Amino acid sequence: MPTHVPAEAHGDERGALLAFVEAQRGGLRRSLLGLTDEQAAQTPSASELSLSGLVKHVAETELNWLRMAQQKPNERARTQETWSESFRLVEGETVAETLAFWDGVAQETEAFIRSVPSLDDTFPLPPAPWFPKDGRVSMRWLMIHLVEEIARHAGHADIVRESLDGRTAFELVALEAGAS
Repeated sequence: MPTHVPAEAHGDERGALLAFVEAQRGGLRRSLLGLTDEQAAQTPSASELSLSGLVKHVAETELNWLRMAQQKPNERARTQETWSESFRLVEGETVAETLAFWDGVAQETEAFIRSVPSLDDTFPLPPAPWFPKDGRVSMRWLMIHLVEEIARHAGHADIVRESLDGRTAFELVALEAGAS
């Protein structure tokens, strides 16, 4: 990520974690700058990844982790049959709507993390072959995992965007800042 995340105020671990998550969100969001919905849906590399699909997937993944931490049902839960739809916009969905949805998830994530009594508080992991039986993780782990998850997909977005029109992450940072 080619931008600087400012240092947290002394003792503001929550603020630091939220700032790093937001920095990674910014990298992924910038990959869409100047593109139409049609361009954002293109899959220019060997994979089936598109920029709009990456944004949708990350927004839904953040919501899923938030709902697990809140111990609430996920209103956008995917099934095996609908899993592939989490990586592409379907009929009627737009990039603008997907970004607005993600903005709402981001605001809810921040409010939740700021409201939990301690980052040491835990929540259960769902049964899955890749999680330990009866596993639990902390709110701190959740935030670090969101940095990891979003950063991984922001890197994918860098490659997809550069494959589309040659623009690099550094150029998109400059474009966002108003440079031509």
